[in-house]
Amino acid sequence: MANQGQRDTVTAALEPLVAEAIAETGFELEQLDVAQAGRKRLVRVVVDGDDGVSLDQVALVSRAVAGVLDEHDAVLGGPYTLEVTSPGVDRPLTRPRQWHRARLRLVKVRPIEGPEFLGRVGDVDDGGVEMLVAGALRRVSYAEVSHAVVEVEFKQPPEAELAMLEGRASGTEEDAR
Repeated sequence: MANQGQRDTVTAALEPLVAEAIAETGFELEQLDVAQAGRKRLVRVVVDGDDGVSLDQVALVSRAVAGVLDEHDAVLGGPYTLEVTSPGVDRPLTRPRQWHRARLRLVKVRPIEGPEFLGRVGDVDDGGVEMLVAGALRRVSYAEVSHAVVEVEFKQPPEAELAMLEGRASGTEEDAR
């Protein structure tokens, strides 16, 4: 297990450096993993931002992280492969900005107490989220949520649901004005 301890030490040494480089590009480090992969190390970086991360932005972050890793090559102790990615759609919603990005999406929520439910995300603030659950608006505090993930939908959500979340009576175009 000495190898595991060494990897944790390398990750711990690199994490603040990598996080700072990513922050300078306007994004946030979600996860950093450093693992031995043959003769090289594999440095896996997961980044996120308020509006997600585009492919061009991943390239920007990759260059920034590679620059930091090259400056601190003694910490890695040799060649490395860098992988930079953004979180997948199946990533749990744990922060208000993630809930905000899921606005109008269908989310499966497992509360700390009570049965699991599906709801469509409405307004989001620092304390919780308004959701449309079984046709009724419901306030859900983040403290109530054990686990929540976006459900993949293959068709457009019903206009009536969107109208309820946006405070419109019937969901017609005139109501949106």
